[in-house]
Amino acid sequence: MRFAKIPLLSLVILLCVGACSPGDPDETATSATAIDDLALTAESASRFSSLALDCMHREYPNKLNQVLKDEAHLLPPEDLHPAFFGCFDWHSSVHGHWMLIKLLKEHPQLPERQQIIDGVSRSLAPENIAGEIAYFDDASASWERTYGWAWLLQLATELEAWDDPHARQWAESLQPLAQLVRDRYIEFLPRQEYPVRTGVHPNTAFGLSFAFDYAKTVGDDDFVESIVSAANRYYAADKDCPLSWEPSGEDFLSPCFEEAALMARVMPDSEYKTWLAAFLPALSEAGSLRPANVSDRSDPKIVHLDGLNLSRAWNLYVIANGLDDDEAARRLRDTAAEHLNASLPHVTSEHYEGSHWLSSFAIYALTR
Repeated sequence: MRFAKIPLLSLVILLCVGACSPGDPDETATSATAIDDLALTAESASRFSSLALDCMHREYPNKLNQVLKDEAHLLPPEDLHPAFFGCFDWHSSVHGHWMLIKLLKEHPQLPERQQIIDGVSRSLAPENIAGEIAYFDDASASWERTYGWAWLLQLATELEAWDDPHARQWAESLQPLAQLVRDRYIEFLPRQEYPVRTGVHPNTAFGLSFAFDYAKTVGDDDFVESIVSAANRYYAADKDCPLSWEPSGEDFLSPCFEEAALMARVMPDSEYKTWLAAFLPALSEAGSLRPANVSDRSDPKIVHLDGLNLSRAWNLYVIANGLDDDEAARRLRDTAAEHLNASLPHVTSEHYEGSHWLSSFAIYALTR
């Protein structure tokens, strides 16, 4: 992996979450230079953790996204998904758990510490993970492919990389489900002839990026080889990604930047710079890339665009960390900071349409 692991630095979380008026962008506008001087404080982390804790085991409203084989499958969400039934849908529940673990890891003295430990311990109990495996075994082969798969592996990555007694116990409980997802990737990637280039859940580059991080963390060489082979097959010959076509009206991922950040992970340094220049020739003008405007945060699809601003930011950081041109990297980081500032003030509990998932995107962006 080319990007460096850095502590949770940057950005005006303390200013942005709950302390600023969401309706007045002038009050939250902060220069990239000022942003770099600020840290994610314990108070800020506490505010973020409260969003995930609020929905961690909230069963309704719930979007199950399942194919019913018969009436026996008409069961409450907690029966179907004993580990990950909260936060509106399965994948949002998974990455909400990831965020809580990340925040606890970075701020072990959080006031919510015991709530997080108790909540994660309840979710990741071995019998609950067994229930999730049973659902996977019975569901369509494409269920949560590959967005939910990717976040499950990201959760496993965080646990595997944390030397903590709770983390070791949780990692052991989660491992059979992580192994199942890993095996599904191995089986699926050779069959997927074309990548999915959409800006929402099925985006292949996003799914491969998080899978690659997991494979590297656990030292799974076969999985690494499978992902690198697929990434090169899908993307190595790509040129002139149409960045001007972005965003689509309900994107929360950038097809161009997801691909560029994946190749930053899997390509040798000697090849990546040349590939990136051909793939995103407009990247040198990234300062002209404006954050997406979110016109209605109560709309569950339009609010996806807040997620787009946050995911663009994390990918710009990943790309910048792979460049040997300091000035070019600085421009990309400034653009990333602008995107973060555009959406961080709105990661609040006001609208459940966004609050159940956007906080995870915000924290992931800050870790890059």
